[in-house]
Amino acid sequence: MISETVENYLKALFTLADEKGKVSVSELSQCLNVSKPTANSMAKTLQQEGFVVYEKYKPLTLTKAGKKAAALVIRRHRLTEMFLVEKMGFAWDEVHDVAEQIEHVQAPSFFDRMDELMDFPKFDPHGSPIPDREGNIVVADRLPLSQCSEGDSVSLVGLAQSSTELLQLLDSHQIALHQMFEVVTVEAFDQSMVLKRADSPPLTLSRQVCDELLVCLA
Repeated sequence: MISETVENYLKALFTLADEKGKVSVSELSQCLNVSKPTANSMAKTLQQEGFVVYEKYKPLTLTKAGKKAAALVIRRHRLTEMFLVEKMGFAWDEVHDVAEQIEHVQAPSFFDRMDELMDFPKFDPHGSPIPDREGNIVVADRLPLSQCSEGDSVSLVGLAQSSTELLQLLDSHQIALHQMFEVVTVEAFDQSMVLKRADSPPLTLSRQVCDELLVCLA
């Protein structure tokens, strides 16, 4: 049985990994709000348990076992978030903290049943892919809205991050997943975007917000 602390480290490593799958101890310590010595000590423990490749002064890399263990924690978290929204009526900005607690329940059948009750969803309420029972994740074809051009028509399919502040801002503009937008203008000065939705007045979003909105071209 994996401890809650180890699961939190594995999830952080999985989330922080760059394109080469590497994470520095400094990044890890900042993400988990612990000291570098504490993060470094845990990295050694994770290596002993076969979850990471650790070399002094070098970035960490998850092993195959580490990636699977991390993905299964993420599966439990995202399934819980989806269940809270779909079956219990929670708003998408209310579910993270609850899911943070439930994700550590060591009962695979509990989450498999949750998955079945929702007819096996592929994505959570924020558009993030839900790993399957083996820890496999479908790589979604999406790009940040900020990379789109004037005249593009797009569908909002996910969020790069799901902080409470971002979710509440989107709610204030009545922005939700699967809405269609047309990019009307990209401002030369600050790359803010003017967007158009059906039956709604034009909407202006900052580059910072557009960076967080993941879309598919229509």
